Amino acid sequence: MSPADLDRLIARAEHVLARFEATLPPAPPEPDWKAHAHRWRTRNGRGWLEPIHKLQGIRPADLQDVDAQKARIDANTRQFIEGRRANNVLLTGARGTGKSSLVRAMLTEYAPQGLRVIEVDKSDLIDLTHIVDLVTTRSERFIIFCDDLSFDEGEPGYKALKSVLDGSFAAVPDNVLIYATSNRRHLLPEYFDENARTKYVGDEIHPAEVVEEKISLSERFGLWVSFYPFSQDEYLSIVQHWLREFGVALNDWETLRQEALQWSLMRGSRSGRVAWQFARDCAGRLGNA
Repeated sequence: MSPADLDRLIARAEHVLARFEATLPPAPPEPDWKAHAHRWRTRNGRGWLEPIHKLQGIRPADLQDVDAQKARIDANTRQFIEGRRANNVLLTGARGTGKSSLVRAMLTEYAPQGLRVIEVDKSDLIDLTHIVDLVTTRSERFIIFCDDLSFDEGEPGYKALKSVLDGSFAAVPDNVLIYATSNRRHLLPEYFDENARTKYVGDEIHPAEVVEEKISLSERFGLWVSFYPFSQDEYLSIVQHWLREFGVALNDWETLRQEALQWSLMRGSRSGRVAWQFARDCAGRLGNA
């Protein structure tokens, strides 16, 4: 091959490579480690940490009538940021009772001491090991947070989460914990026919293997914290708290009380979320900021 032919071949190869490189997605950005919270984002098979700069400024004191749950989560989180042993946490129970808000409140409380949160969608849990690798050498303490977690049969994120919690030869670094919220204690759908497969051996009950498998994931969370529906008085107490926070005077409390109860009836729920939504609506109608 003559030098001229070789030059033409090299030029064509460079042209093909340039066209191929143009089709590749851009490299993921470097994490902004100054941010207190991130979301894990994926596109075209690549993942990166997207900083969240505008956070909900909820405080532990804003969460009413969940004092026992708040104390347990606070103690575990404090142990974690102080470098002591702490557990992965599963928060389960009624919707709107403050499960995810409590995790946000922990970030508000302990971000100055180095706590950080990475929010991960259920569909992205297959990237958990990669996320853990990104933060292993950091000095901050990271909570990987998955909200409203539940799985259908065969979802890939199920095994990835199970492995990171307590099923891999590789140890999870000391600066990482997983906090998850769910309406299901066992995170997977449960069917009547599965209970029908339970065997009795003498006086002992032996659950079917599929039931054992479903229980095994939630059992890998060292701390379970349950939330329960609020009574009417608890709901109204939360309404009063948020009305005060939004600058609404309680001089005509009896009228506001009836409106709050009517609001909860229309929503079919007396949750903390519904109380917060009513207070926002009330503050807006009355001209408060």
